[in-house]
Amino acid sequence: MTKALKDKIIESLTSILPIALIVIVLSITLTPLDTGTFVLFSVGVFLLIVGTGCFTLGADMSMLVIGEKIGSAMTHSRKVWLIALLSFVIGIIVTIAEPDLQILAEQVPAVAQKIPALGNYLLILTVAVGVGIFLMIAMLRIVLRIRLSVLLIFFYAIAFALSIFVAPEFWAVSFDSGGVTTGPMTVPFIISLGVGVASIRSDKKGQDDSFGLVALSSVGPIIAVLTLGIVFDIENVEYTLSELVAVENTHGALVQYLHGFADYTLEVLVALCPIVAFFLVFQIATRSFHRKQLLRIIVGFLYTFVGLVLFLTGANVGFMPVGTEIGRTLAQVLDGWLLIPVGMVIGYFVVAAEPAVHVLNKQVERMSAGAISSSAMKKGLCMGVCCAIGLAMVRILTGISIMWILVPGYLIALGLTFFTPPLFTGIAFDSGGVASGAMASSFILPMAIGACSALRGESAIMTLAFGCVAFIALAPLISIQVLGIGYSRKTKKIKKNFLSVEDRILEYEVM
Repeated sequence: MTKALKDKIIESLTSILPIALIVIVLSITLTPLDTGTFVLFSVGVFLLIVGTGCFTLGADMSMLVIGEKIGSAMTHSRKVWLIALLSFVIGIIVTIAEPDLQILAEQVPAVAQKIPALGNYLLILTVAVGVGIFLMIAMLRIVLRIRLSVLLIFFYAIAFALSIFVAPEFWAVSFDSGGVTTGPMTVPFIISLGVGVASIRSDKKGQDDSFGLVALSSVGPIIAVLTLGIVFDIENVEYTLSELVAVENTHGALVQYLHGFADYTLEVLVALCPIVAFFLVFQIATRSFHRKQLLRIIVGFLYTFVGLVLFLTGANVGFMPVGTEIGRTLAQVLDGWLLIPVGMVIGYFVVAAEPAVHVLNKQVERMSAGAISSSAMKKGLCMGVCCAIGLAMVRILTGISIMWILVPGYLIALGLTFFTPPLFTGIAFDSGGVASGAMASSFILPMAIGACSALRGESAIMTLAFGCVAFIALAPLISIQVLGIGYSRKTKKIKKNFLSVEDRILEYEVM
C-alpha cells in the first residue's frame, strides 16, 4: 500500500467513522436492527472507507489532471464555437455516466411511461442535455468574463417561473435532479475544467471565475426536468416502496454484496468508458501528456474505478436498508419528532463522507493558496447540511409545500451574492451540487422515505420525502456565503490593522 493511498484511507476513516458510530448507538437504543441488516451495514462501512480513499486518490491522479489540461487547451484555442461544442459534449458524457442519476430515474416511473421505448433514459437524457447546455454556458461565462451571480439570478428565476406550470408532485423530483446530477463522477471533471480555463487568464478575477461550473451545471437539470414536465404534462407521479430484502445470516449478506459488486462494476465501467474514450481522443489530437504522465493517469483511472465500485456497493447495499429502517422506526417514537434532532446530527456528519466533497475542499484550498482551509469549508458544509436535513424532517412531519422553503431559501442565497466576495459565490454554489451526492441518495433519502411511509403513507413519498436532496443542495449556498462574508471582514480588519501599524512605524521614523 502506497503512502498516498494510506493517507487517503485514514482521511476517509475520520469522515465515515462518526456516521458508523451514530448508527451503532441508534441500533442499540432507539432503532434496533436485524442481525443481517447490521452485518450489511458493517461491511458497507469498510467498503466506504476503502472506496472513498481509492476514489479520491484516483481523482487526484487522473480526473483532475485531465480536466485542467482539457480546460486550458480549450481556452488556448480561442475558438468560441469549439469551446461551446466540447463543453456541451463533455456535459452530456459525464452526466450519462453519473450513477446517482440512474438511481433517481428508476424511482420516477411516471416519466418513463411517457415514451416506453426510452424508459428511464427519457429522464437521463433530459438531464444530460440540461447539463450539457449549462456547462457550455458556464465555460463561455469564464471566457467572456460574465459575473456568475447575474446568471444564477436569471436562471433560477426561470426555474421558479417554470414550476408554476408543473404539477406540484413533480417539483421535488425536478429540484432533486439538480443535486443528484453533480455526483462523484461529474464533480471532479467539471471542477478541474473551470480551474484549467481560469489558469490561463492573467487578470485578477481569473481565480474568482475558476469556480461556478458545478453551480450552473446544477441549474440545467432543474430547468430541463421542469420543461419535460410541461411538455408531457406529467401528473400523478407516484413512488412504489419496494420491500427490503431480508438478510438472516452472513451467507445472505455475502449474496447481496456479490450481486451489488456485479451490478456496480458494470455500471461504473459503462460510466468511465466515455470519459476514457474522450481522454484518448484528446491525447491523440494534442499529445499533451508524455509517457510517464500517461502511466500515472491510467493508474489513477484504475483507482477511480475500484474506489467507485467499492463506494457505491457499500452505500447502496449496506447503507440504504439501514437508512430506511432508521427512518421507519424513528417515525414511531414521540410521534416522529425525534426525526428532527437525529436527522440533523446525521446530516452534520454525512456530508463529510461524500467523495466529491474531498475533491472540492482540496481544490478550494489549493486555488486560494491556503487562505480558505479545507477544515473551514468542511465545517461550513456540515452546518448547512445539518440544517437542511432538519428542515426536510420538519416538512415530513408538517406536510408543508417544498416551495415554502425553496423560494425564501434561494432568495436569501441569491441576495447574499451582492455582499459575498465573487470567489465565495462560486464556491458556495458549487458546494450545493457537491454536498448532494451518493450518500444523500443512498442514506438520507431512504431515511426520509422510511419516515414518510410510516407517518403519511406511500402516496406522500413523492411530495414530502423527495426534496431532501434539493434542501441539501440549497443549504451550502447560504452557509458558505456567510463564511465568505466573515472571511472578507476578517481580511479587511487584518489589512487595516497592518496599515495602521505601518503608519505608526513611518511616523516614528520621521520623529
